[in-house]
Amino acid sequence: MWLPLLGLLTGVVVGLSFSFSVPADYARYTGMAILAAMDSILGAISAELDGRYENDIFVAGLFTNMLLAGTLTFLGDRLGVELYFAAIVAFGARMFNNLAIVRRHFVARLRQWYRYRAGQG
Repeated sequence: MWLPLLGLLTGVVVGLSFSFSVPADYARYTGMAILAAMDSILGAISAELDGRYENDIFVAGLFTNMLLAGTLTFLGDRLGVELYFAAIVAFGARMFNNLAIVRRHFVARLRQWYRYRAGQG
C-alpha cells in the first residue's frame, strides 16, 4: 500500500517543481483522462479494501476508461455535441460511490478502534 502513496507523492513534487501548461485544444481531453484515472484509482482502493483487488483488472479498467472518455470527447468535438458530459456523469457517479465505500470502511475501522480502546480502559 505504500508504493501508490510514494508514486502519488513523487507526482505531486514533480508537478509542483515544473511549470507545464496544457494547450486549450487539449484541455477537455486532459480533463477527461484525469477524471477517468481518478475513477479507476478510487475503484482500485475500494476493491483493495474489500479484498478483491486484481492488478490486471485495474490496468485494463484504467486504459478502457481513458479510451472511452477520449473517444466520447473526440466524437463530440467532431459532431458539435458535448458527448463528454456522459462520461463526466458516469465517472462522477462511480467516483462518489467508490468514495462512499472507502469512507464506510474507514468509519467502521474507527468504530472498532474506539470500542477496543473503551474495553481496555
